[in-house]
Amino acid sequence: MEHTRQRSRMIDCLNVFQGSVRAQLAESKKHTESIKGEIIIQHSPAKSGLGKAIRIQLYSLSTIDPSTGKGKLSQEVHPNHGKRIHNKLNGKRCFKYELTFDVDRDFALPGAFVIWNQHKDEFFLQSLSLQVTFRQMVHFECNSWIYPNHLMQKARIFFSNTCYLPSQTPNGLLQLRKQELDTLKGDGTAGRIREWHRVYDYDFYNNLSDPQQGERPVLGGSVPYPYPRRGKTGEPHIHSVSENVKDMFKIDSCIPPDERFSPEKLTEFAKNVIQATLHFVVSQGGSVSREETNQFKSFDEIKQLFSGKKSQEMEKWMIKKLEASVPKEIFKEIKQGIKDYTTKFPMPQLFAGNELAWKDDEEFGRQMLAGTNATVIQSLQDFPPRSTNGILSSIRRSHIEHNLDGLTLQEAMHQWRIFILDHHNYLMPFLEKINKNGVCAYASRTLLFLKDDATLKPLAIELSLPEVSPSTEIHRVFHPENNGSEAALWQLAKAHVAVNDSGYHQLISHWLKTHAVVEPFIIATRRQLSVMHPIHRLLDPHFKDTMHINALARSMVLKAGGIIEKTLYSGEVSMELSSSLYKEWRFDEQSLPGDLLKRGMAFRNPDCLAGVQLLFEDYPYGTDGLEIWVATKRWVTDFCLHFYKDDNSLRSDHEIQEWWLEIKKIGHGDKCNETWWNPMTTLSDLVEALTTLIWISSGLHASVNFGQYEYVGHPLNRPTKCRSSIPMEGTREFAEFLHDPDKFFLKMLPNKSEITLYMALLEVLSAPISDEVYLGQRQSPYWIDDVWVKQRFEQFAEELNEVGKRIVVRNADPKLKNRRGPSNIPYKLLDPTVSNVKSCQGITAIGIPNSISM
Repeated sequence: MEHTRQRSRMIDCLNVFQGSVRAQLAESKKHTESIKGEIIIQHSPAKSGLGKAIRIQLYSLSTIDPSTGKGKLSQEVHPNHGKRIHNKLNGKRCFKYELTFDVDRDFALPGAFVIWNQHKDEFFLQSLSLQVTFRQMVHFECNSWIYPNHLMQKARIFFSNTCYLPSQTPNGLLQLRKQELDTLKGDGTAGRIREWHRVYDYDFYNNLSDPQQGERPVLGGSVPYPYPRRGKTGEPHIHSVSENVKDMFKIDSCIPPDERFSPEKLTEFAKNVIQATLHFVVSQGGSVSREETNQFKSFDEIKQLFSGKKSQEMEKWMIKKLEASVPKEIFKEIKQGIKDYTTKFPMPQLFAGNELAWKDDEEFGRQMLAGTNATVIQSLQDFPPRSTNGILSSIRRSHIEHNLDGLTLQEAMHQWRIFILDHHNYLMPFLEKINKNGVCAYASRTLLFLKDDATLKPLAIELSLPEVSPSTEIHRVFHPENNGSEAALWQLAKAHVAVNDSGYHQLISHWLKTHAVVEPFIIATRRQLSVMHPIHRLLDPHFKDTMHINALARSMVLKAGGIIEKTLYSGEVSMELSSSLYKEWRFDEQSLPGDLLKRGMAFRNPDCLAGVQLLFEDYPYGTDGLEIWVATKRWVTDFCLHFYKDDNSLRSDHEIQEWWLEIKKIGHGDKCNETWWNPMTTLSDLVEALTTLIWISSGLHASVNFGQYEYVGHPLNRPTKCRSSIPMEGTREFAEFLHDPDKFFLKMLPNKSEITLYMALLEVLSAPISDEVYLGQRQSPYWIDDVWVKQRFEQFAEELNEVGKRIVVRNADPKLKNRRGPSNIPYKLLDPTVSNVKSCQGITAIGIPNSISM
């Protein structure tokens, strides 16, 4: 009986306890509520249990936790039971995890979340979306690699897609905003940076030397060698560039996780490198000869490099050679689908319909207006041209006046109809050193006349070499001829001009003036502008993948013994040459209107939307570019006016002021004392700077990058080096030239290995990536939680669509001859219309990518 009574009392106590717990839970639920959401992660299916190793908490936007001074935290959740999805927004295959966060009823809106990764592997976090109320969603665009806790040593914080100026930051995010910026700046004491370190810092170009290839000067931080700063990485300052083509597959780099390629891009980029490598290997006929005598012996042999068809059957030697050239793990992945690759280079469209277009004088001039380097030609201000040391050009009035369609030289100059492609002054100090390395380079000046139909007619080419005395030069002048040895000499002279222009294009127009100069802006943005800052939100799409592609370029393309030194005429002085030209660089002249005015290709006209008017309409780069510039500037202006009330609100924004100061003082520190830097005191200052930066990252880069294979991929159109000088009459070389001009021309070109290695590089750089995001697009429709901004951005996209339609009309206008040329291929490098990337040949007509991502 006693036992029964005790048991009864225990049951009663248990019931009371359970009732108490239920009451407490019920009471607790009165004070809590749930926020549901979903997180999208990209990781291998083999890591299906990854979600269990992830912990996430939300931070309140405005409710403060008095114990921390930060926003109140939600309860912790672990995402479980991930569902594999095909993301309709971007076509990516991902895993979606549904989440439920319990928060206090006074939690208000979430403004940030913190995530821990307790798994042994990293994963790519795409986004988090929360359904706060029936009508209100909060979005977090992440797009970053999340490394394990034991590596990171701290959790990652992400902020929602709502923008706040520093003075408007909600209370719950004030400390987090400062804490996150401090994390990104680092404390300056870290040792070697690893790929999981989220630290942005500056460094000089002190990693270009190579033990086997010799020393290269450190670029940046000195008067002789000024240069934009690069991001500090985990790469050793000095390491060897292998002769093996496998170096092309080093596609990863120690840069901050937010700057690295996505998993899709890493995979697709590797495939493009494999395809280009296969083309390179096959072009060698089974063996990669490095002998100088490995020359093309006929134009037909060059033609055999190209084929637009898929290989029906890949020969065994091709597979064997590719296997020797590709890292084992990569070859294993592609072996099953290896027959899907083409075995020969694709024929550039520009020459598919006209094999002799490269010889055409009209095409020679047209490419200065609508080619891959249409940013250099300028109107001639003084005749004859003069060197920096005062030496006058040897081109005389009598050499050209008979070819000006009845005008005198003075009349043609007065009508702004004489133009010059000038590769003289900057090259002269380097020629002696360049020409010691088995090449023959000249400094060149090319004069052209603008005909009534707006095409450019070459008038004369002057090729120059330094004399023994520093104050003298050796000049030779060549003129257009149609027949005989003079016509053949003219082709040789044009080839030397193309060599100069190819080098300038790759080192200056492409690398220096886009890739290199933008990187300091990215670093400063990450260090000084919170991701909540509206200007950070505006610029972020235009920085996608730039630091990653730049790090890859330094490690395998630009450094001593890299692809550039192997293939360009400038060889080991290539980067030194780009440093020399950085001395002339000014940010205020990088706006498209400013650049056109500087080159005399336009004049000021306040009645025009861009404030400038082109000298003539049929300048495709200038005409299309100005329309892109105007639409972009309107969008940037409206965006800034939406967030800043007036100039005072800009001046009181300490983040933007520190950002601009750091760009001038550190990022472009070798230019910090230049008086041309605009102060950041008015909204017009901000708009001009932002529009210029977006133009460089999008339109300018697209115009100099994505046409590379189309124009330079044909080695006869734009050779990258010449191995011999133009022979002088009466010499043995001249007799050899007269005997067989074509053979002499081919012998002058780079060898087969050099040509095809450069073609392979250009094929990779020109190929579109499906991961790309284009001007007028964003990676997600939830990129900003501001209805007005999204509506205005849609208007910007529609403006660009209208620009694209006008470009189509111009390209179809027979009066605009520079837009199509002898091969009848329209100019589309600045067409913002986004084509189906997979159906393109990868050269042009893909839209304008937002960023310098390739």
